Amino acid sequence: MQIHRLNAWSDNYIFLLQDGPRAAVVDPTEAPTVLKKLEELGAELTAIFNTHHHGDHVGGNRALLAKFPSTMVYASAADRDRIPGQTIFLNEGDNVTFGDRTGQVFFVPGHTRGHIAYYFPPVAADEPGELFCGDTLFAGGCGRLFEGTPAQMVASLSKLRQLPDNTRVWCAHEYTLNNLKFAVTVDSQNPDLQDRYRQVQAARQHQRATVPSLLGIEKKTNPFLRWDQPALQTIAKIKEPARVFGRIRGMKDRF
Repeated sequence: MQIHRLNAWSDNYIFLLQDGPRAAVVDPTEAPTVLKKLEELGAELTAIFNTHHHGDHVGGNRALLAKFPSTMVYASAADRDRIPGQTIFLNEGDNVTFGDRTGQVFFVPGHTRGHIAYYFPPVAADEPGELFCGDTLFAGGCGRLFEGTPAQMVASLSKLRQLPDNTRVWCAHEYTLNNLKFAVTVDSQNPDLQDRYRQVQAARQHQRATVPSLLGIEKKTNPFLRWDQPALQTIAKIKEPARVFGRIRGMKDRF
């Protein structure tokens, strides 16, 4: 399975999965970008994998279905009637298949009430897994809590945090630099974070993408996966995970 990262709007990423002449797309922000890549690859769209209902993730659904009407549209059962053209209604523990790869579905509410993520385990021990997490987990950050609670988001991120360190994190926005600008204010003595911040600053000066990230790096540097670390508990002035997370998330919202 090849993964093509496509730029859309100012900072969105669309992910096109290719298996020979067949293709699937994760969170199509817009159709023209996807259609251009499909034409370039000579591939036919067979599946749309949506993580949640926001317009910058489902905006291209209807136009893609007009071009490829037999395409199956996968999304959360909790997002019924909020996903254009949805045909498959997924729950925690369900599987999806594309080509010779089988992905696992995680129910990860918090950013929205119906958010899901897709995880494709590695096919060989020396290869990475692939996590398509929408706006739940970002490189260096996480999504705002528009429809969920801190406790829900901690539970959701805990599911993703338990995946192997060599999992590639295909998040849907290029927010990394701003996320790390905030992260160093709440975890300032973290040498891994300081190194990453410098690397990302250099990458963005040259307009290089910072997605995908690696989950092992996120575990070391992303404050929203580190609610159980003393430095973050000290900043939050509390130790209970959901309350630590909630206070740090509130600080980021005001950053």
